[in-house]
Amino acid sequence: MKRRRIDPRVRIIFPDQTQNTETPPSTTVAPTSSVPIQENPSSIHEAGGSSAGLRSSPPRPYHDAVSERLVIHLAQQSSPTHSSRGKGISFEEGISGDDDDSVLELRKEIGVLNQKNIELDIKVADLQTENVKLNIQVADLLEAKALKTKQITDLHTHFVFYFVFSFRFDQISWYIMSNSSVIDGDLYSFMSESEEEDVENSFFEGGESSSSVHDAQYCDDIIGEHVYKPDVPVQLIPFKGLIFKSLKLAIKMYSEYAEIGGFDVRLSTQSRFDNKIIKKKHVICNRGGKQKKKSCDTLGTSGVRRKRNSNSRAIGCQAKIIFEFVYGTPDYKVFQFDELHNHPLEKRSDLKKARQMSYSEKEFIVRASTSKIVPTMAHKLRASLRGGYEFVKPKVVDYKNLRRDINRVIGYKHAQMIVNTMNDRRAHYPNYSFEFNCQDDVLDCMFWADEMEKTYYAEFGDVISFDATFRTNKYQMVFVPFTAIDHHKKSVTIGSGLLSNESIESYSWLLKAFLKTHWKEPTLVLTDQDAAIKQAVENVFRNSKHRLCMWHIMKKLKKKISDDLFTNTDFRKRFSKLVWDINMKPDVFEVKWGLLMKEFNLEDTRWFKDMFTIRDSWIPGYFSDIPMCGLMKTTSRSESMNSFFNTYSESGNLLLNFMMNYDTAIQKQRNTQRELDKTSKKASYKMQTPREIELQASKVYTSTLVFEVQKEIYKACFFCTYSYVGIEDGWEVYIVQHNNSKSDFKNEFKVEIKAEEKEINCSCDHFKRMGVLCRHAFTIMMRCGVKEIPERYILKRWRKDVISRNYRFSSVQSDSGDCENVKLVNDSYYSFESCLDIVRDDKKRLALFAEKQQMLLKEFESDYISPGLKIKTDGEVVCKLLGVTIPIPEENNIHVPEVQSNKGSRIKKRIPTAGEVAYKNSKKEHRMCSGCGKRVPHNLRTCPERVGAAKSAKDS
Repeated sequence: MKRRRIDPRVRIIFPDQTQNTETPPSTTVAPTSSVPIQENPSSIHEAGGSSAGLRSSPPRPYHDAVSERLVIHLAQQSSPTHSSRGKGISFEEGISGDDDDSVLELRKEIGVLNQKNIELDIKVADLQTENVKLNIQVADLLEAKALKTKQITDLHTHFVFYFVFSFRFDQISWYIMSNSSVIDGDLYSFMSESEEEDVENSFFEGGESSSSVHDAQYCDDIIGEHVYKPDVPVQLIPFKGLIFKSLKLAIKMYSEYAEIGGFDVRLSTQSRFDNKIIKKKHVICNRGGKQKKKSCDTLGTSGVRRKRNSNSRAIGCQAKIIFEFVYGTPDYKVFQFDELHNHPLEKRSDLKKARQMSYSEKEFIVRASTSKIVPTMAHKLRASLRGGYEFVKPKVVDYKNLRRDINRVIGYKHAQMIVNTMNDRRAHYPNYSFEFNCQDDVLDCMFWADEMEKTYYAEFGDVISFDATFRTNKYQMVFVPFTAIDHHKKSVTIGSGLLSNESIESYSWLLKAFLKTHWKEPTLVLTDQDAAIKQAVENVFRNSKHRLCMWHIMKKLKKKISDDLFTNTDFRKRFSKLVWDINMKPDVFEVKWGLLMKEFNLEDTRWFKDMFTIRDSWIPGYFSDIPMCGLMKTTSRSESMNSFFNTYSESGNLLLNFMMNYDTAIQKQRNTQRELDKTSKKASYKMQTPREIELQASKVYTSTLVFEVQKEIYKACFFCTYSYVGIEDGWEVYIVQHNNSKSDFKNEFKVEIKAEEKEINCSCDHFKRMGVLCRHAFTIMMRCGVKEIPERYILKRWRKDVISRNYRFSSVQSDSGDCENVKLVNDSYYSFESCLDIVRDDKKRLALFAEKQQMLLKEFESDYISPGLKIKTDGEVVCKLLGVTIPIPEENNIHVPEVQSNKGSRIKKRIPTAGEVAYKNSKKEHRMCSGCGKRVPHNLRTCPERVGAAKSAKDS
């Protein structure tokens, strides 16, 4: 019988290998599966690109299963008569007997599998051919690169030898000895700076690898176990002997190489010559070095300051580069370069360098702080504006560290810097005033006022108020703003000061500086009951009337009387009416005060005696003869102004930061006044009466005053009646009654008028107190046919154009150069946002706009010199951020004051006074007395009704 070739993928089972034991078919043959092993492509290249070096693929698992089925079938069909020990049974012989249907089916399957195997072999051969072609292309590229490198080396060699021979003959031997640094040199050593930047830009534009452009596809080359090589284009990889024109350019090159490669770097050790020139400079991977060893003693931890938990990134990475000074030139060359790392490399977007803040981000943080937005909130705001946290590379801690960096740069010189800054403003600003006082080289007092504040005082300085506020700066210096009321009846600042303490001497110096700046004393000064302020006002403002704040005095009433008397509504109502009545004459007040004290047995109370002694300092009736005395009766204006400034400043501010916050608050205040001026000029008012006098008032007064005058004219028309008395000394005398709709009581006022001279007087003195005519005067003027308010009764301080006709509103800037720069920056932002709004909804135009922006960015980047590896907030940047035009001084002649406790320090552990305890207890809800069934401050045992009933029963 003719024998056929046996398929090598089918197993052969010999009967003599069964160890004379019959094994069940299910266990005699175990199919073995194997995974295809990929051959190293480099072995193909070494073998000349042929496929002989490839191993044949092992049988696939499916083929093993078929073979197993065939062998099991043969084992079941075999018998002792058909086989003998020691003689193997071949596959062909096993199936050449009685064929059945199952064997035919298996044979067909084998044929199909053979055909598939042939097709797979053909595909493998095609892949091997493609691999050979790729290897040939790689070899050609390497050969071309070697040829180009040789050409560059030859060019450098000829040029270097010509340069050395023509420049300095005595260095020829040194250059020949260091031939490696010359022959292996690069274009950096012999190009101009502009040409050098062009080469660098061409490298980064055209030679950047895919990993630097698409971070999602980034992967580093793994050389061995725990060894990683950066995936960087060949032309950007430094090598030994590479020469640079300066150390800064060398460090910049390695920093850019590290950024593309996926690791951070830091400056390390260096050595210097005797002339302080750097001899060698080490720049290492940021994960280089070793962790510091820590000691721990559980027995000695008491009293030791707990250290914060921190992670160390140092794992001993050896990747580094060493630059060496080239003797006789300003150049540096690469002395040593180690490119392998012992840690996985990162994406470019995850590097620490990506977290470095640009100037615009630093400016955003500083500008946000002027509105009391802390770094954490500034980071949230930045993320919201950018569209998500993934678009804000710096972290919250980087935002917080900016203040630390600014404080580090300024150091202990910010007292000198704030004085220099204010002196610079005095030199450059028109009509700017600044005064300061130092005690033993320590800043003690400051006062400043600009041109607008001086103008405000000249127009509205008849009545002023000032009060101290705290927690505005790091050194607890007391901030004292001076406040007046403008033509819109809004509070405006007319000068400000900083004091290191609240002594009489400090306040006296401040008021003297105020008087030197404004040249005249105010008519009325309103303050609280601070003893130092009171004494200073009496010493400096000798011709001014000093008035105490009524609100502060009335606030103390609860602490000076018993709870029962304070809860007596009749007493409180009568006392408040007595002290707040602006029309009550002083003699009438004294009589009613004595009656009230006698009625409630307060004649011997010390506080009431003291308040009556100084009644001419706080009772309104004693100020009725002072013009504009009704504008302010309390320091609420100053309290409101202090609260306004506190919304912009915080207790941790340096003096420069405080001044920035002050400027921002002043800008806000003046912007509000500018908006009110615009509203007053454009406003069209609805007339309440058909009187021409009302129409005239709407044309000359501001909006606030128009509404008040309209109210007085309306009341004069519909709520006032008059009766003619006669003529006294050329004056027509009338009695005007004002009908009160809430009661039957009618007030009577005497009005005198000279119609021809357009003069009028009223006994209510409303014009003297408030600066506008009252309803009683308007009643008689309309009776006499006066159609316009006389000019003498339209005060300049209430006119629309009192300020804007001579002065413009300007923001606080350092000098004209900075103003110009700020204007250009704002115009650029506005132009960009306007263009973006136009193309936002058009996808094609938006893509074109983005493309042009990228082109413009590349154009400016080509001329931009990067600050290098150490991007820190230096002195120049700090001064620019803080709006300071003068540099940080080298000498410090003025020091900051020590932090002192002042009257506003609010010590939490202070023992409360009896009055404070009583006031606190009065806020508590009383328990219900079971005797009288009321919520009163007594119980059943002390209940007056129960005690009285018990006493009556006992007497009876």
